[in-house]
Amino acid sequence: MKLLVDSGSTKADWIAIDDSGKVLFTTQTLGLNPEVLGKDQIIARLDDRFDILHNKNSATHLYFYGAGCGTDRMKNFLTQVFQEYFSKANVVVQEDTYAAVYATTPKGEKAIVSILGTGSNCSYFDGSVLHQKVQSLGYIAMDDCSGNQFGRQLIRSYYFNKMPSDLAVIFEKEYDLDADAIKHNLYKEANPNAYLATFAKFLIQHKDHVFCQKIIKSAMQDFVNFYITQYENCHEVPVHFIGSIAFYLKDELQVVLEENNLKIGNVLRRPIDGLIQYHILNR
Repeated sequence: MKLLVDSGSTKADWIAIDDSGKVLFTTQTLGLNPEVLGKDQIIARLDDRFDILHNKNSATHLYFYGAGCGTDRMKNFLTQVFQEYFSKANVVVQEDTYAAVYATTPKGEKAIVSILGTGSNCSYFDGSVLHQKVQSLGYIAMDDCSGNQFGRQLIRSYYFNKMPSDLAVIFEKEYDLDADAIKHNLYKEANPNAYLATFAKFLIQHKDHVFCQKIIKSAMQDFVNFYITQYENCHEVPVHFIGSIAFYLKDELQVVLEENNLKIGNVLRRPIDGLIQYHILNR
C-alpha cells in the first residue's frame, strides 16, 4: 500500500493506493508543516485519523509532499518522524512544490510552477530537475500573494481604520476581531499562518469591491516581480499554479499575467489527483 500525501499548513490530503493504482481510502488531516509543528503534534494529528492509525503498519511506501519541507533539516526531521510511525514503509519527503510540478506537468514539459495557497512558492521545472532561485523564509518574511498574507493585510487595514466602512461592518460580523483573540491565535496556537489564511475567504467573497481588487492586484504584481521574473525564460514557458488562492482568483491572476506578457498555464486547486497518475506511471 502506497500513501500519497499533499500537505499545506492548513490541511493535508491523504490517498492510499495499491500497486495497480486502485484507491483504497482517502482522508484528510490538519496540515503537517514541520516549520511550525513538533513531533508530538504531528503524531497526534496522525493518530486522530482512524484510517491512518489502523493502516500504519500496512504501508510499504509513503510519499509526502509538504509545505515547510524546503530545507534538508526539515526534510530529515519529518522523515524520521514518519519512519518511526510507518515502521515498514519506505519514506520519501519532498517540498510541496514537487507535488505541484508532478500534477501540472504530466508530460514533463518545461514550466514555471507556483503555489498560491496558505503560503506561496515559485520554481522552474526544466523537464527533469526543479530549480528554485528564492528560498522561502516563511510566512513572516515572505509568502507574497498567499492566503496568510491576505489575512494579515485585512486585519491590519481593519485595525488601522483603512478598510471601507461598508466592508468593515461585514468583516466584524464574520470574524472574531477582538485583539486578545487575534493575539492568542497568532502567538499561542499552532499554525498562525493557517489562522491568518482563514481571513482570505473574505477577500475572495468580496473580490469585486474596489478595496479588495486593489489588494489582490497589488499582491499578484508583487508575486510576478519578486518570484516569476526571477527566471530569465519566464516569457517563453507557461506559468502553472496550484492552490486555493490561485484557483478562486484565476480570472484576476490571468489579467495580471497577461499585463506582464506571461502565459498562464494549468490552475489547479489541489494536486493530489495528479499525484495518483504520476505514481501509477512511475511505480
